[in-house]
Amino acid sequence: MTEGRNGHFRPSGTADPVLVEIVAGTLAAIEREVETSIGRTSRSPMIRDAHDFRAGIHDRKLRKLTGRSYSALVHPVVRDYPIETMNVGDVFFHNDVYLSEGGIGHLPDLCVTVPVFAGSPGTGEPEVVAFIQAFGHHDDIGGAVPGSMPSAATSVYEEGLMVPPIKLWDRGVPNESALKIMTRNSRMPDSLAADLDAECSACLAGARRLGELFDRYGVAAVEACFEAILASSTEVYRREILSQIPDGTYVWEDYAEHDGVEEPMLHRQRITLTMDSAAEVPLVIDFTGTGPQAKGPINHCGDYADGNFLKKWMAPILRNLAGTPERMAQLDVNEGVVPLIEMRFPEKGTLLTPIFPAPTNARTFVILRLLGVLAGVLAKATGGRMPADQETIRYTGVYGTDMDGEPYLMREVLGGGSGGRYYADGEDTIHVVPDSRNLPTEFTESRFPLRVERLGLAMDSGGPGRYRGGCGYEKHIRVLRDAHFMSIADRSILACWGVAGGRAGQPFRITVDPGGPEEHDVDALADAEPLRAGAVVRIRTTGGGGWGDPLDRPVEEVLSDIAWRKVSVTGARDDYGVVVLDSGEADPAATEALRAELRGARTGEEPFFDRGPGYATLSGGATFNEFDVL
Repeated sequence: MTEGRNGHFRPSGTADPVLVEIVAGTLAAIEREVETSIGRTSRSPMIRDAHDFRAGIHDRKLRKLTGRSYSALVHPVVRDYPIETMNVGDVFFHNDVYLSEGGIGHLPDLCVTVPVFAGSPGTGEPEVVAFIQAFGHHDDIGGAVPGSMPSAATSVYEEGLMVPPIKLWDRGVPNESALKIMTRNSRMPDSLAADLDAECSACLAGARRLGELFDRYGVAAVEACFEAILASSTEVYRREILSQIPDGTYVWEDYAEHDGVEEPMLHRQRITLTMDSAAEVPLVIDFTGTGPQAKGPINHCGDYADGNFLKKWMAPILRNLAGTPERMAQLDVNEGVVPLIEMRFPEKGTLLTPIFPAPTNARTFVILRLLGVLAGVLAKATGGRMPADQETIRYTGVYGTDMDGEPYLMREVLGGGSGGRYYADGEDTIHVVPDSRNLPTEFTESRFPLRVERLGLAMDSGGPGRYRGGCGYEKHIRVLRDAHFMSIADRSILACWGVAGGRAGQPFRITVDPGGPEEHDVDALADAEPLRAGAVVRIRTTGGGGWGDPLDRPVEEVLSDIAWRKVSVTGARDDYGVVVLDSGEADPAATEALRAELRGARTGEEPFFDRGPGYATLSGGATFNEFDVL
């Protein structure tokens, strides 16, 4: 084995090592070029401004070659349209959750796939050698409510237009009839049409660019490089990452808190992780024990294609086991991780194995929680060498009519704080979707009858710890005309958990007219909360969990948190035992005494995970469960 730049390990003797680097760099450049093109030419705020989309490159064996961003799967396209029937200029489209082989989670995620052609070594005739794919979250694809995410849906038929894999372009000619059907079903037909055109054009351009690589070096040579790239990833994850997990079996579970239909309850997601370093497939992730399919839309169709999508979705958590943070940042997740992981699913009828037509539009509650469950079970296996919890996505929005009487929809995917780590604090206001962001204030105010009056960090939202959890957003929006507010959010009762003595972060909260006579909270799942003209909506997103004992946090770091308005003076005292004088300096004697008092007040063995007070609300009074203790 030889080590190349960017941390790649290349099997010698199977591909030219210089060409491997050229091909790997070209793939990364094409992926970024496709995403940049979509971002610059699309029209909807969700795609153009929030950047809730991603691209991927797959080989003819349907394996994902790139790892900077996750993507959907090519499997459903090839299932319905065999490779030998494809033509240059074809573009395939789908968004049907149950016919996507697990690659699409809810109907607003529209997927475009373009085959890449190159001359056959034998005949010189063009043949499919790879695929360029893009999928993103679009503004509206029909359904019961604007935005196509009805929080009280009990059937997928309420969530919008379902499109199984179809040929949207045939030999470079768009299928105008299909486009008419899709745009007719959307409340935002112009932006939908523009977004689809941007995605199709970007993928076609990416296919041409990748085709040039094959033409330059030959199909056999480039495909040998593909094999080397994936084999390298497999070897690196086996040797550097999975080797950090002690052999054995470990169990942990976490929960979504509500499904929009029934009263809040613990919707359980459980992982039994078995590590056997001597096995051909060393890591087994068993979801047996996961709770029953929800009546509301928090289900996720994970049990397709042997869990191929979930393997690549969850594998980035494994990178936390790298030797250094710098090494962690070098590691991509491509198809090379798939042979190392076996997924075992329970019978049909659970949150991860729903039966059609169960609703799925809020499936983010489940797939984001799975990242935390994997992190938690790995924390148990490694003695805490994993970050505390984070929950970094929720959809909020305002809709109504603008000053000209035209309908509008302003929807945002706001991030939250990430969990504290065994070596550093969590990051503030991060987003789980690569390169995504909140909507710029200038854009929001110029396009919609809204005024953003505040955007900053939510003080005290990060979980206390030796390493503090990252802070969430605090955003205040004033509506200038009567409107309605929507929210699809989790972690409003159950907080992001702390680990190894760290405390849970603050949960998600929406308040209308904070501080005013009509102040009231809005449920985290809301489709049409009425807002009168002049009302202010305050959105506070989740803070990440803390890592380690907060009483061990150095006093100077707590004072720095106060200066940066991440922690209040009250929070410093109550959570960290730091007494701050009017001068802004700490009182050493009072701090030492208070910390001793707080330590002395602790009774019994505390659990390894702190779930926050909301867990007791839904568990019948229990503050932790049998799996929370090492």
